[in-house]
Amino acid sequence: MEPLFSNKDLKKLIVPLVFEQALAITVGMADTMMISSVGEAAVSGVSLVDMINILMFNIMAALATGGAVVTSQFLGARQKDKARKSAKQLLYTVIFAGALLGLASILARKPMLRLFFGSIEADVMENALVYLTISAFSFPFLAVYNACAALFRSMGNSQVTLKVSVLINLINVTGNAICIYGLHMGAAGVAIPSLISRAVGSIILYILLKNPALDICFLREPVRLDFDMVKKILYIGIPSGVENGIFQLGRILVVSIISSFGTVQIAANGVANNLDSLGILVGNAINLAMITVIGQCVGAGDESQVRLYTKKLLVITYIPTIILNITLFLNLNWILGLYGLSTETTQLARTLIFIHNGFACLLWPLSFTLPNMLRACNDVRYTMVVSIASMFIFRIGFSYLIGMQLGYGAVGVWIAMVLDWICRVTCFILRYVRGKWKSLAGIADT
Repeated sequence: MEPLFSNKDLKKLIVPLVFEQALAITVGMADTMMISSVGEAAVSGVSLVDMINILMFNIMAALATGGAVVTSQFLGARQKDKARKSAKQLLYTVIFAGALLGLASILARKPMLRLFFGSIEADVMENALVYLTISAFSFPFLAVYNACAALFRSMGNSQVTLKVSVLINLINVTGNAICIYGLHMGAAGVAIPSLISRAVGSIILYILLKNPALDICFLREPVRLDFDMVKKILYIGIPSGVENGIFQLGRILVVSIISSFGTVQIAANGVANNLDSLGILVGNAINLAMITVIGQCVGAGDESQVRLYTKKLLVITYIPTIILNITLFLNLNWILGLYGLSTETTQLARTLIFIHNGFACLLWPLSFTLPNMLRACNDVRYTMVVSIASMFIFRIGFSYLIGMQLGYGAVGVWIAMVLDWICRVTCFILRYVRGKWKSLAGIADT
C-alpha cells in the first residue's frame, strides 16, 4: 500500500506536538518558580496535589486515547461517518467522567490527602487543600479539552491544539503572576488561572470541532448514547485508564513515602519532577503521535506500515531525548538556581534529575513510547497488566525497601523507578517481537 504518512506528514504532526509539550513544561516550571516565592510549604503543598491532579489527568487522557484510537482506525479504514459518530460518543463519555472525578475530589479532598500523604505539616496541608479544591472544578473542562485535542490529533492536525495551547498558557502564566505577586493569593494564585485557562481551551476546541468541513466533527443532532460505540471506546479507554490511574496512584504512594522524609525531600522531589519532563519532552510528543499514526495503519490493515512507523517513531524519540538530556545536564546549575531553594534541597534535586534523565536516555522510549504502539493495535490488557505489576513490585515495593528500610530516602525511591523501567522495557519488547498484537489488531502479514 501507499505509505499513509510521508516525512512531511509526520513533521506536520510531530513538530507542533513538541512545541505544545515544551510550552506546557515551561509554564509548569514558571508556576513552580512563582509559587516558590511564597515559601517551601506552598511548593510542597502544590507539588503533592499535582500528583493527584496528574492521576485525574491520566484517567481522562486514557479515555481520550480510547476515542483517538477508535477514530484513527475508522479514518484509516476510510469510514468517516463512523469516525464522526465515535467523536460524539467520546465527548459524552469524558464530560460524565470529568464531572464525576471533580465532584469526588471536592467531597473527599481532606481524607484523600491524609490517605495518600499521611501527617504532613499543617502549613503544607493548608496549601494542598486550597489548591486541590480549586483544581477539582477544572476537571470537566480538562476532560473535554483532552478529548477534543485527541480528535484533532487523530486527523493529523496538531497545529490547532498548539495555537490553543499558546493562548491558554498565556492566560495561565499571566494569571499566576497577577494572583501570586499582585494579589498575594498563595496556592490559590496558581489554581485559579489554571481553572480559567482550561475552561477557555475546552470551549474553543469544542467550537472548532463543530465545523462540518472537518473529517471529524460534532454534528448537530439530539444527544443519544450509542452503547456499541461507547463500548469500543471504553475497550481501549478503561484498561488504559486503569493502567494510567494505578500507575499514577503508585507514584502518589511513592511520594507519600517521600513525604515522610520531610519538607526538604518533598520540595526536591517536586522540583526534580518538574525538570525531568524537559528530558522526555520529545518522547511525550511522540507518544501522542504514535496513537494517530499506528491507529490509522491498523485501520488500513497494513502490518508492514505498523512495523515501519513504530521503528521510525522510536528513532525520532531516542535521538532528541539524548540531546535534550545532555543539554539539561550542562545547564542544570543555573536552572536550579532559578527556583531559589535551600542548598540542601537544590543538591538533592540535582541528584534525582541525574538519576531520572540519565537512565531515560536508554530506557524511557521503550518503556513508554513502544506500549502506545501496542495500545493503538488494541493490545491494551497486556500493557495494563505489565504496568500495574511492575509498578507494585518494583516502584512501590523497592521504594519502601531501598528508600525507607535501607535509608536512602528519595534517592532510593528513584532507583526503584529505574528498576520499574527495566521490567517494562523487557516485557514490551518481548510482546512486540512475539507479534500477539497482530491478531488483536485484526491485521495479517502484508
